[in-house]
Amino acid sequence: MSVWTEVVGQDRAVAELSAAATDPTAMTHAWLFTGPPGSGRSVAARAFAAALQCPYNGCGQCQACRTVMAGTHSDVREVVPEGLSISVSEMRALVQIAARRPSSGRWQIVVIADADRLTEGASNALLKAVEEPSERTVFLLCAPSDHPDDVPVTIRSRCRLVPLRTPPPDAIADVLASRDGIDPETAAWAASVCGGHVGRARRLARDDDARRRREQVLRIPLSLRGFGEVFAAADDLIGSAEAEAVDMTGSRNQAEREALATAMGAGGTGKGVAAAQRGAKAAERELERKQKSRATRTQRDALDRALVDLAGFYRDVLAVRVGASVAATHPDRAADAQRAASSWTPESTLIRLEAVLGCREALESNVKPRIAVEAMLTVLYRGA
Repeated sequence: MSVWTEVVGQDRAVAELSAAATDPTAMTHAWLFTGPPGSGRSVAARAFAAALQCPYNGCGQCQACRTVMAGTHSDVREVVPEGLSISVSEMRALVQIAARRPSSGRWQIVVIADADRLTEGASNALLKAVEEPSERTVFLLCAPSDHPDDVPVTIRSRCRLVPLRTPPPDAIADVLASRDGIDPETAAWAASVCGGHVGRARRLARDDDARRRREQVLRIPLSLRGFGEVFAAADDLIGSAEAEAVDMTGSRNQAEREALATAMGAGGTGKGVAAAQRGAKAAERELERKQKSRATRTQRDALDRALVDLAGFYRDVLAVRVGASVAATHPDRAADAQRAASSWTPESTLIRLEAVLGCREALESNVKPRIAVEAMLTVLYRGA
């Protein structure tokens, strides 16, 4: 099984990357993978890293391929921001490591998922490394687009662009059924409602809670009959996002706190314990800061998934209202979309859709979630 089987519905990009891994003259030191959420940017970058390290250009079976895909290869480092941004200190440390010669592989590779979260200082640190890279160093950046809001022009101009598209539903369904062992009917349903996001399709197919949260969100548009329902829906959205964040980070946070306590001498005796415990306060504050940032990011991502589902519903209503011949984002909610289309004008539907998109922008601008969500739901109720 080749490493490229992990990359769903991206035949053109796979052909380009495979050729570069095979032909040294087609290589460059910096690549930028762009595409909408769920298109597989980081998966494609990881598969490319495996192909570069593999003596057979991505066989999927050798030790190099297995360790890269598992995230344990000594010469491949993947930066996945857990907080709101990637700091300059993180990037400087990474750049120093990237400048070293490979220890066991053919290349020293750095994969930066969500490169759009680089702070200005981190971008400048990365730019210096990309401008004057070491001979055997490769940077693989992933971002939603090559727009200056996502990737600075100075960095974009030094990268080779690999644009990815949204995978088609049939390709996603095939992967879920053949590789993940999900029954074909469930796989087809999940692929049809995931918005082209492979990871979301997998969660919807496997996770009852994910399906329940989606149903809860998609009931909102037709349930808003007064301000009581508006505030109740806001409570549900915020509470669900918070609960999801706790589920995803709670056990990890506890393990990190216990590991830190042990490292700082908790339960120990001897002369060095007191000194270690005096330094523990600063380490505890730093850990609390990181965990809080991670929780905020996780909660925001969970809320954003709900907003994307809402936006898809209003898009479906608008399509029905104007008679557009396009595939529905939520085909299983076609009756609700038809009902809404019979009650709302195209103008009011578009206002509602813009309110959802505006809420997403507000959250990215660090507006308090409850304020942004309640403002959005008020517009969804009024349609004006």
